Formats: sequence, structure tokens, C-alpha cells
Amino acid sequence: MSLIRSRLHRYSIRAALLLLLLPLALAFMGVAWVVHGALLERMSRDFFEFRLEQESALIRQQLEASYPEVEFHRLHHTLSLQRFHHTFAIRMGDRTWSASEPMRVALFEATDGRVRELVTLESGGDQLLAYRAEFTVQGEAVVVVVAEDYGALAAAQGELHLWVGVVSFVLLLLLIILIVLAVQFAMRPVQRLRGELVSLRQGEQSRLSERVPSEFVELIRQLNAVLDTLDQRLETSRQSIANLSHSVKTPVSVLMQWLEDPGKQFDPTDRQQMIRRLRDLDEYLNAQMRRSRLSGPQVGQAALPVDQTRDMLWMMGRLHIDKQFDFEARFAPDTRWPVEEQDFNELLGNLVENAGKWADRLVAVWLSMNGEHLIIEVEDDGPGVPPEQREQLGTRGLRLDEQTEGHGLGLSIVRDIVNRYHGELCFGDGRYLCGLRVRIMLPYGYVD
Repeated sequence: MSLIRSRLHRYSIRAALLLLLLPLALAFMGVAWVVHGALLERMSRDFFEFRLEQESALIRQQLEASYPEVEFHRLHHTLSLQRFHHTFAIRMGDRTWSASEPMRVALFEATDGRVRELVTLESGGDQLLAYRAEFTVQGEAVVVVVAEDYGALAAAQGELHLWVGVVSFVLLLLLIILIVLAVQFAMRPVQRLRGELVSLRQGEQSRLSERVPSEFVELIRQLNAVLDTLDQRLETSRQSIANLSHSVKTPVSVLMQWLEDPGKQFDPTDRQQMIRRLRDLDEYLNAQMRRSRLSGPQVGQAALPVDQTRDMLWMMGRLHIDKQFDFEARFAPDTRWPVEEQDFNELLGNLVENAGKWADRLVAVWLSMNGEHLIIEVEDDGPGVPPEQREQLGTRGLRLDEQTEGHGLGLSIVRDIVNRYHGELCFGDGRYLCGLRVRIMLPYGYVD
């Protein structure tokens, strides 16, 4: 079995289907032919038994009508006139008589039996099918054996069975042709998919059609998802480069103007402004480098939210030794969620780092599940953000000097990750603490 399975793996789907279906069709027709032979034999014997039983009852009626002056020759003549074409033997007390002299011995041997049944006799190379009946006529025991030549019937039955075999063979050939045509028809979607892949590679179409059998729908969706991911990464790369150029251009232009002005005198305020702009620029470049490492949804990738959150809060506690980080998870620690590990660390790290920067003493993190969503909530006891500015938090495309101070680049990465996973990001007032509350919902199993 393992050898057959290993060979099937090396064959095409068409060959595998034919190798499985053709032997099954052959076995089915073979079994049908054998069953036909057995049923034909059974039905023939049942029919003979019924007919011989009826004719033994006819002999009994004649014996009862002529008793006690039973003349066997006259009985034979009377039965012949009634189109009685079977041979028979009678034992009545001490008297015996047989209608067929050549079969006399075999018939009399059957009258010596003790069981009322259908028996097979051999006489001179002929095969007889005989029915034995016992009864009494006015108190005298009578045994009647009615027999018929079974050889001719067996020959006719064999010929019929042979013709059924020939017809079955023809039907088997037709079935094989139908199987081959059915396999060819079933493989048409695969051939069409191959053509679409060629068109996709040549740029004639951008996505694969989902007008395929239901068994291929999920495969096509996953392939299209891979194409969507590639397009999204290309668009993200282009947008990141555009944002980087747009955001860096203004600070660099200002610094160049200052440095190119020979009459410019730098006082401490100017130096501090230059240092601040260079620091902002460095922070922005670091954020873009972190964003470039984000992968987005990936098939087969999953994170352990509880363990990774604990590790993250432990590290943040070492960076902010004057802050307390509380954590509560409302599901099992070994629960996995389809988010790439680096993306989850980046998402949570930016949230906790931003909360730790603004918290007075306490940052709280909650992880929970709601149906098909992972819910991440982070609160701090800091000053919070006015409602009119919350919509601007983490908005991409703003220049550095337009970012809300302290809530810019980190939350921009958070928003970017949430969008990649088609989640939801909400800002609000803390429910338990007085600062900002960030709530994120990530759907389960979403792959672009």
C-alpha cells in the first residue's frame, strides 16, 4: 500500500485518478459477473424445485384417485397425456416403479432417502435434479421422486452467463472510456488555471479568476492573496519612500540654508533647534527602518500574545524603572494568534513605549478575545490626548513638525500594522486610569 501511495505521489492527478478508478471499475464488473452467476444458479434451482414439487403433487393426486388399484403403467400414460415430461419413481409399500429404465437405479436410490429436499443425481454421465416427497395414501407410506435432466439447463445457463460476461466486458470498455472522458473533463479547470498563470506571468491579467469548482476556490483565493500581498508591499515601499523624501526634505533644506549662509551666527537657541531637528530626523529614519521590517499577514505565521506581552513588559520595566506595568490576559497562555511575531512585538512595543513615555506611574495592558478578534487594550495614567487631536494620532504622511508631540512615529507604525491586518484602532479616555486608552482589534486568520 505504501508503494502504491508513493507511486501515486509521483504521477499526475490524471494518472492517479485513472490508476484508482480503472481497477475499481474492473473489480466492480468482475464482482457483478460472479454475483450474476450465483444468482442465476440460485434462481434456476428454485424454479426447478417449485416445478418438480408441483408435479409431485400431481402424482399424489393421481395415486389417491386410483388407490388401491394402482396401475403404474396406466398412471404414466395418464401423466404423459397431461404433458408431464419428467421422469419419476414411486415406492409404495413394497412396490416400486420407475418411468425411466436407464435412470432406475439412481431414482430408487433417491427413494431410500430420509429427507424431503431437492437433490442432484448422477446416471450414466447425465446429471439429474430430483425432488423427493413423502406422504401416505390411506395409511400406506409413499415416496415419490420426480427428476429432470439438469445438464441441458446447465449448458443453457452457462451460455447465458457467458453472454452476460461478454456484455459486461463491452460495458466495462464503455465505462473505461467514460472514466477517461470524465477525468479529462474534471481536469479542464486545472488546464484553464495553467493558462491563467501564463497570462498572469505575461501581464495579460492581474488576478486569477474564481470561476472554478468549489474544491479550487480556496486555492485560487490564497494565490490571489499572495498577489495582493506582493502588490501591497510594493505600494507600501513606494509610499514609505515618498513619505521619507517628503519628511526629510524640509529639515534638510532648513539646515542647508543655515549652513550655507556665511553671515549666519549660531547662538545656543539655533544650535538647540538644529539638534532637535536632527534628532527628529534620526527618530523618523529609525521608525522607517522598523516599518520596513514589518511583514503583514503571512500564512503559517502565528504569535503567542501572552508570552510575548510578558516579555515586552519585563523589558519596558527595565527601561522605565520608575513606572509600573500591569498585565492581565483573559485566555490561555498557550493560545496562538495568526500574527507574525515581529509584527506583534512591534505593535505592542510601540503602544507600551508610548504609554510608558506619558504615564506618571502606571501602565496597564489587557489581552482578551471577542469572537473572532484579538483585543489589545493599553492605558496609562498620564495627561491623555484631547479628543479633537486623537484622529490625528499616528496619521501617515504628516511632516515631522505636524506630528502631535510624543504620539507621532510610534503610533504611526501601530496604525500601519493594524491596517495591514485589517483590524481596528481606537483612541479614547481610560476606563480605569485617567490617561489615554488605545484599543486594537485584530481579526482571526485574515490573510491578504
